[in-house]
Amino acid sequence: MIARLDSLSADFWTKLEQLLAWEGVSDDKVNATVREILHAVKTRGDAAVLEYTNRFDRMNAASVAELEIPRARLAEAFAAIPAAQREALELSARRVRAYHEHQKQSSWSYTEADGTVLGQQVTPLERAGLYVPGGKAAYPSSVLMNALPAKVAGVNELVMVVPTPGGEVNELVLAAAHVCGVDRVFAVGGAQAVAALAYGTATIPRVDKIVGPGNIFVATAKGMVFGTVGIDMIAGPSEILVVCDGKTDPDWIAMDLFSQAEHDEDAQSILVSPDGAFLDQVAASIEKLLPTMERRAIIEKSMGGRGALIQVKDLDEAVAVANYIAPEHLELSVEDPQAMAPRIRHAGAIFMGRYTAEAVGDYCAGPNHVLPTSRTARFSSPLGVYDFQKRSSLIFCSAEGAAALGKTASTLARGEGLTAHARSAEYRLKE
Repeated sequence: MIARLDSLSADFWTKLEQLLAWEGVSDDKVNATVREILHAVKTRGDAAVLEYTNRFDRMNAASVAELEIPRARLAEAFAAIPAAQREALELSARRVRAYHEHQKQSSWSYTEADGTVLGQQVTPLERAGLYVPGGKAAYPSSVLMNALPAKVAGVNELVMVVPTPGGEVNELVLAAAHVCGVDRVFAVGGAQAVAALAYGTATIPRVDKIVGPGNIFVATAKGMVFGTVGIDMIAGPSEILVVCDGKTDPDWIAMDLFSQAEHDEDAQSILVSPDGAFLDQVAASIEKLLPTMERRAIIEKSMGGRGALIQVKDLDEAVAVANYIAPEHLELSVEDPQAMAPRIRHAGAIFMGRYTAEAVGDYCAGPNHVLPTSRTARFSSPLGVYDFQKRSSLIFCSAEGAAALGKTASTLARGEGLTAHARSAEYRLKE
């Protein structure tokens, strides 16, 4: 059910490229629908948000204000969930917060000999929007991973939108919002929620950046409002690449591959190893364990369509393949992962050692689980505090500094034909 590739084959790199290809672009119908929704919300505000929410999520709200979920309701949800879930949420939140505290950037400056001061001022965003999937496909871990970096960064107000189709509310999601200190929550989803956050309505405040996962309509809307507001990324299907030396329990590796394949049919799970016999063992484990999985149909389609077991010459070539794939999640299930990790140039998150399951990163290790997908780890990084901070350059010229810099600026400006630039600098030259 899962493809086998061999790096010794003449067409290996061509086949690997084909395996990695994923077209996540919206079709014309989705684009047209989203444009219509964005325009309606931008021009009609609350009325359009209410209309689409009642239609798409089978709600009967009389106003958008009625769709706001009070903070007291979040506290009630936290108090009502089982104690084990409360403890798990709090432990995960503490670890995620502690990790992200290390990412905070501070302002800095330095003074040159003539008194000129140069530096950088770091400030948080004023308001951020968090999109959270709702209903049955709800992920409280997404609340933790998106909300806590914003809070650590010092964002003044965090506004969460979450669909509640048919009035179905996920208590864990609300509890997670309580743990994270989310400021306002609205039971609104889809492209209309993205539009409301981007443009603002009478009830839902406009934000500076929108983060969080969603379906194709949400992803398309985020792409279309980018520029009006910032966004985190347009994420593709989840993916995992495991590099193994053949000495890890094959059942463990098979389940690690399943852990991403169960997300959806387009998810990608790949194992790379120089040990062909071990690949056979993992294939056998896949066949053995698959019937025991609750999401068997999804896993089977994912691994059959986009999964692969790849044999390479040695671990050096495994590193080369890993850097080419630039995976979202990379497990280094080898004897000395800390020696291999510095050779990895492109990966969203690196899980080192046989005992480090990717799943712990999804929930409670501490680093963010919002990661670059579809090979974008070549130029992108995990979501973090830095996504909620802005940097402003600082320049202070003393009279002496203005004289020195002004001459250089004047020369370059006149060379570009920008006389006003030149004269502006020249006015400040010492006589």
